Amino acid sequence: MSDKSAIEWTDSTWNPVTGCTQVSPGCDHCYALTFAERFRGVPNHPYEQGFDLKLHPNRLELPLKWKKPRMIFVNSMSDLFHKDIPDEYIHSVFQTMVKADWHIFQVLTKRSARLARLGPQLPWAPNIWAGVSVEQDFYRWRIDHLRQVPATVRFVSAEPLLGPLDNLNLEGIHWLISGGESGYGHRPCDPDWVRSLRDQCSNTGVAFFHKQWGGRNPKSGGRLLDGRTWDEMPTPRMLVTS
Repeated sequence: MSDKSAIEWTDSTWNPVTGCTQVSPGCDHCYALTFAERFRGVPNHPYEQGFDLKLHPNRLELPLKWKKPRMIFVNSMSDLFHKDIPDEYIHSVFQTMVKADWHIFQVLTKRSARLARLGPQLPWAPNIWAGVSVEQDFYRWRIDHLRQVPATVRFVSAEPLLGPLDNLNLEGIHWLISGGESGYGHRPCDPDWVRSLRDQCSNTGVAFFHKQWGGRNPKSGGRLLDGRTWDEMPTPRMLVTS
């Protein structure tokens, strides 16, 4: 976890869980897995267990200690809706987010079916945003699951974008993030794929944020699309009209 994050669309990260398992092609070159496995076996290191799934109850109340309001990416080093995380623990994470109502929490998952199944049981306070990753056209069904979640803000992360996502149904979606892959073996991102997403967002009133082009590291390709950055965030007007 980090008090400050280099991720362009958030301020901080909070990891009450670390470790995960791969579920789709977007996981193939997972930055979190690569980072964590570097420290496997290092005594007393936070990632001594590598990228094996691990709950951290001692971190549950950390956001309550951060008094300045911020956007917080939940589980940048895991997935809160992983099948091996107990329902009770997920509820505990949500209880903290509800209490820390001066922050905005961004919960992003590839396990959209579990998100939809547990969604009605969870307290979706206005400061808790729900998102799904959609890296290829095959996984657009995750957006249908997301629409079932009663969150004030629902968002899609098309990162790493591995193919075109044309003619998306963005009804009930408030924000879309695009980004190319970074790291060893990164797969290229076609600018026309990103332009299509930008134009779909523009036509439907969805905020559009282009995070990066990717490359050997996240900053390699910069962030410009057609000569400018795209840093749109959901606004109250978007939420009222969606």
